[in-house]
Formats: sequence, structure tokens, C-alpha cells
Amino acid sequence: MKSALITGVTGQDGAYLAKLLLEKGYKVYGIARRLSTPNLWRLKHLEVENEIEIMDGDLLDEGSLNTIIKKTRPTEIYNLAAQSFVGTSWDQAVLTGEIDGLGVARMLNATRNFAPEARFYQASTSEMYGNSNVDGMQDENTPFHPRSPYAVAKLYGHWITINYRESYDMFNCSGILFNHESPLRGIEFVTRKITDGAAKIKLGKAKELILGNLESKRDWGFAGDYVEAMWLMLQKDKPDDYVVATGENHSVRDFCEAAFKAAGLDNWQNYVKTSEKYMRPAELHELKGNPKKIKETLNWQPKINFEQLIQSMIEEDLKRLEKIT
Repeated sequence: MKSALITGVTGQDGAYLAKLLLEKGYKVYGIARRLSTPNLWRLKHLEVENEIEIMDGDLLDEGSLNTIIKKTRPTEIYNLAAQSFVGTSWDQAVLTGEIDGLGVARMLNATRNFAPEARFYQASTSEMYGNSNVDGMQDENTPFHPRSPYAVAKLYGHWITINYRESYDMFNCSGILFNHESPLRGIEFVTRKITDGAAKIKLGKAKELILGNLESKRDWGFAGDYVEAMWLMLQKDKPDDYVVATGENHSVRDFCEAAFKAAGLDNWQNYVKTSEKYMRPAELHELKGNPKKIKETLNWQPKINFEQLIQSMIEEDLKRLEKIT
């Protein structure tokens, strides 16, 4: 039986990946930070929380990682844990660097020392590109120009993964994932903030939604599709790095329009306001990934489109909010 270890298993991607691997017959281990109240709602939502062995660990604590990897000896390791909120990274730049940058090095050291044959996946991000693009798109050869402490830390994690692959002959892959959302997305992210806000307004629980820059454009896909891409990368004969994206982008303005429409509300402009409070110190204007390589090499295709993604998020938020008095 194949076995997989997932850091960040309680997050959006970790939950979807755990479900996918369980369906494929894997034994799944998860690493989660010890909390007084375990944050298992995503795993419960997907009905997999009792099928995963969750272990206490932290990317800040290499000793805990050594112990877990030595004990489990997984055949595949997916490093998804991160301080993943871009806005927070300006207020907590050092902590973000420790987790998203040096935390990857700690994982790689533990893997090299205690499971050297394991195949390792690193969750990289399109934020590393900043405003750099070639012909309006970003691919595996586009230069990086990170525009936030989060992106800078992730770029270290990306390059240390490649460095260990080239230096120690480890089977390491990095997936450069563009924005991917779902009903399991955290409320602090703008996409979930929009769908939650539209649902609240629809149900009379709010009157307006306050956002930052409406003109930023992102390449949005469905997280459930993207975890399949992660798995496919580790099934190849040779490790490599891949952009995972839809090849389309939409503005935050477009997302608002689609979300309010899905909620049955016309004239979204009547409800959405903007505030300088939510503007980034260094704005990232446009991201659009070129998924040609992963489509041709791994035969991966996104299954859920932009409108379907937003519809699923709105439906889930309406269902959740209707239960709250």
C-alpha cells in the first residue's frame, strides 16, 4: 500500500488531497499544529476525518518533523502547510519566512535523513511571479519578481526544493499553483469574503461588502482539480516543476459580478464599496498561468470553470448562513 504524509492536512488543499488519496487506496498521515480546539471542519465536511492519522507537528520544529517522518516512512510527502494569507505576511514577515521558507528546508532535511526514497511535493505559488509576465502569461520559464513577504518566502521554498533535487538526487517536484478556490476556502481570502458577503446580503444579514482593489486580475480554478495535479506530478518517472492554472483570468470586479448574480442579486455595484484599508503596500496587478506543459506532459485538465466554481461557493455559503439565526 502506498502511503502519503500531508503537512497542512486541515487546510483547503490538504483536505481535498487527503480525500483524493484515500479514494486511490493510500494510507494517509497528516501533520497539524497542536491547537486547544482542533480545526478539522474541512475534513469533516468531506467526511474523511476518521480515515486519516493526524500527528502533532510544526514546520518551525524540525525535531517533530524528524520524528513523524522516521515513524511513518511515507512513499509520498506533500508539503502544503504555510502561512498562506498574503495580507498577513506584511504584518508577520519574519514568521512567514520561518514557515513558508525555512519550514520547507526543515521538511527536506527530515525527508532526506529518514525517508530518502520518498517523492516530495512542494506547494509553490503564482505570487512568486509578481507583475512579471511573458506575452501576458506566466509559465515555468517566466522570471520571478515577488511582491510580498509571502511571495518572497515561498520563492525560497521553491528554490530550496529544486536545490535539494539537484544536489541530493531527491525526487522533488514544485507545483506553481495559480489561485484555486472552493467552498472550503478560508473566510480571510477575498474570494470567500465575496461569496460570504453576497450570501449575507441576499439573506438580509448584511447591507454592504467592503473590498480593496477591484481591478486586480487572477487566474482562478477549483482546488479539487488542482490537488489531482499535485498527485500526477509524483507519478512521473522524473521529477519536474509545473504551472497549474486555467489559462484564463478575471478581475475581482468580475468575481463580484458573478457571485452576486449566482446569489440572485442584480446590480452588485449597489452593495460593494472599496477601502484603502484593504489595499496592498505593493500591488500585484495581473496573474494568468500558461498550463501548456502540465496539460501535454501529465494530461491534466481543469474540470470546473469560473462560473461553476463561484456557484458552488455561493450555494455552500447560503446553506451555511441559513442555519445561523
